[in-house]
Amino acid sequence: MNLVDVIIPTYKPDNKFLVSIKRLLAQTVAPGKIIIINTDKAVWDKTGIEEKLEELFEESDTELILEHIEKQDFDHGATRNFGVSKSKAEYFVCMTQDAVCFDKKTIEYLLRGMDKSIKMTYARQVPDKNANKIEKFTREFNYPAESMIKSFNERQTLGIKTYFASNVCAAYERETFNALGGFDTGEILNEDMLYAYKLIEHGYFIKYEAWAKVVHSHNYSGATQFKRNFDIGVSQASNPHIFRNIKSESEGKKMVLKTLRHLLSTHSYISVVKLVYISGCKYAGFLTGKNFKRLPKSVVKAFSMNKGFWR
Repeated sequence: MNLVDVIIPTYKPDNKFLVSIKRLLAQTVAPGKIIIINTDKAVWDKTGIEEKLEELFEESDTELILEHIEKQDFDHGATRNFGVSKSKAEYFVCMTQDAVCFDKKTIEYLLRGMDKSIKMTYARQVPDKNANKIEKFTREFNYPAESMIKSFNERQTLGIKTYFASNVCAAYERETFNALGGFDTGEILNEDMLYAYKLIEHGYFIKYEAWAKVVHSHNYSGATQFKRNFDIGVSQASNPHIFRNIKSESEGKKMVLKTLRHLLSTHSYISVVKLVYISGCKYAGFLTGKNFKRLPKSVVKAFSMNKGFWR
C-alpha cells in the first residue's frame, strides 16, 4: 500500500500544471499515485497536454491515474471525494492545478506534521514572483513563517481562522477522513474549511505547516474579487451552524489595516488606492453573497464566480 497519493482536480491545465507535476515527481517522499480528476475531456484534448504528461511519468515509479468528468458534474467536494476513492494510501494530499511545490520536501513536511491527534496539515503559500504588492502581503498575512496547531480551544482567540485550512495544498489522514464522511458535497466552495470544522468539532487538531511550501498567488481584478467573495458569502450563509457565531469581517479588517500600514511605510501610494478599491469590491461581494437568497437567480448567477454551481 502506498504511503501517500496526490489528488488534483483540473480544468484547462496549462504549462504551469506540468511544472507542478514535475516538482511532485521529484519529492523526497514520492507519491504512489497522482490522481487527476479533469473536468471536460474535450477541453483537455485541445490543450495537447496528455502526451507531455505521460512523458513525465515514463521514468517515474509514480502511477498516473487520469479520470474525466462532465462539466455539469463538477462539485468542489464530490469531485475531490471521487479522487480519494481512487486511492488506498494511508495519507493523501489535495492540491489545485496552479500550486507548485516550492522545493522537494513539501510532502515530507506535510506528513511530518501528522500524529495521533493531528489529522490534517496544510502548506504555506508563498507568492509567485509576478505577484503584486498587495497580493504578496496578503499571502504573508494568511500564511506566516511560523507553524501553528489549531483545535477547539483556539476558537475564542482565532475566531474564523480556527477553521482556515486551504486545500490548495493539504494532507489528510485517510481513516479519519472516511470516518467523518469526507468533504461535504453541494457546496459552492470552502469544502476544505468545512472539513476542518468537522475535524475540530470531533476533537481532532489541524496544523498549519509553514515548512511545507507551495508557490501560489493571484493578481485578481476588483470584479473577480467581488465574485470570489460573493461565493464566500454564499458559503457562509448556507452554513449558519458554523458561521452564525463566528464572524469573519473582523479578520478581514485586520488584514486590510495591516496591508495599508505596510504600503504606506514603503511609500506605495498607487497600491494604497488599489487596496481601497479591491477591499471595497471584496466587502461588497461578501455582503451581497450573504444575502443571496433575497436576489433574483439571474443576478446571483451573474455575481458568482462558480456559475456552474447554480445549475
